[in-house]
Amino acid sequence: MLFRREVLEGIAGGRIDRVFRVWGKPPVRAGSTQRTWAGIIVIDSVTAVTPEEITEEDALRSGFNSRAALLTALSKSTKQGGYHRVMLRLGGPDPRAELAGNADLTDQELADLRASLDAIDSRSRRAPWTREVLRLIEEHPGLRALDLAERLGRDRLPFKADVRRLKALALTESLETGYRLTPRGKALMAYLRSLAE
Repeated sequence: MLFRREVLEGIAGGRIDRVFRVWGKPPVRAGSTQRTWAGIIVIDSVTAVTPEEITEEDALRSGFNSRAALLTALSKSTKQGGYHRVMLRLGGPDPRAELAGNADLTDQELADLRASLDAIDSRSRRAPWTREVLRLIEEHPGLRALDLAERLGRDRLPFKADVRRLKALALTESLETGYRLTPRGKALMAYLRSLAE
């Protein structure tokens, strides 16, 4: 599920505890979680609803000013399917956030990260890619994923999957558009450059 920044801010602040989506088959279920920059979002329930079942409170607790505004937004969806109410909450901070913000890494931590990149590259079906992608993001923070992928002659979706692997190591973070290196990622890149000198 994708969340707009203002929705994540509302969830983090306790003002939003539900969202509505148009789905044929819901891609999330009760009990699932999702990592976001605001923290871990916990899905408490997913319920199919008719427009008549959507209340004024639903609208307010999902970040809309009125039921009419929510229904208008849902009616503009280009997806096929019915309306679904997703009850959710902030489950806590993303543990990667603390890692990502730490640039004061020991030599052993830096060596371990380098070994992690080497392991990812060794399992890749194509040429090693981790350092190239990190360099590209470092040089072009905020550039769209499509544009970054094109610079490497790659398709967008496989490229985004690779960036997610780097994000799992807390080396990159998503922006409204594109990505940037985290302080941890910047420290690793400085370390890798020092090895090459």
